[in-house]
Amino acid sequence: MTLIELASLFEDRKSWLVTTSGLDKDALHVYFGMALFLLVRLLWRWRGGWFVAWLAVLAMACGGEWLDVTAEASRSAIRPDPEHWHDIWNTMFWPTALLLIGRWLQPAAKASSEGEDAAPPSGEDAERGLEQP
Repeated sequence: MTLIELASLFEDRKSWLVTTSGLDKDALHVYFGMALFLLVRLLWRWRGGWFVAWLAVLAMACGGEWLDVTAEASRSAIRPDPEHWHDIWNTMFWPTALLLIGRWLQPAAKASSEGEDAAPPSGEDAERGLEQP
């Protein structure tokens, strides 16, 4: 499959989604950006997960716009650049907001009285903590 064919298929699928869902393209950009961000964040629970999820959305947004420009070039109907930047902005806004506040959404690490290198309590120790005096 050539790049032009791929770009044309991408545009066909987008048109189908707009028609089927009843949503406009701007709303679909927001939904797809948030869905990908949350999916990657749920799958990547380790350190840096917020940034990895944000990068995945950025790659999707830029890749989608690149396919749009390719399809438009094949039809000699290229839209002005501000329209493409508008689509990227719509896709990236909420993932960027979540990236910036993500550190406050993480549960705080519990400080141990024995220091940071202490092992977590065993099941038996946890049961003793629940016993009544």
